[in-house]
Amino acid sequence: MGVQGNAAPTTSDNDWVKLISTDGYTFFIRRKVAMNSGTLKNMLNEESNFAEAATNTCMIEERGIIVEKLCEYLSYKSLYQDLPPKEIPEFQERVQPEIVLDLLMAADYYEA
Repeated sequence: MGVQGNAAPTTSDNDWVKLISTDGYTFFIRRKVAMNSGTLKNMLNEESNFAEAATNTCMIEERGIIVEKLCEYLSYKSLYQDLPPKEIPEFQERVQPEIVLDLLMAADYYEA
């Protein structure tokens, strides 16, 4: 006799994570991409008992423009992580000078 279960689906690399900025903008990124941030990885770890792990939602204490660039960088990092450095395009060219300092501080905090 086979047993058919209705087990809850486990999280996978294809799950989406919601990031919400302080000014109310919402960004969705794949869990695999979010895991390129040490801080987000800890927040979303199912064994951590953080609310973010249960809801797949992280409140990011940054403005929307900074969260957008953080998401863009995490995607960039995920896309190019296995290529030799010579073949990786510069990310700096995508960052407006007026947000550089805020983005640098956010990248440091989120271990991106």
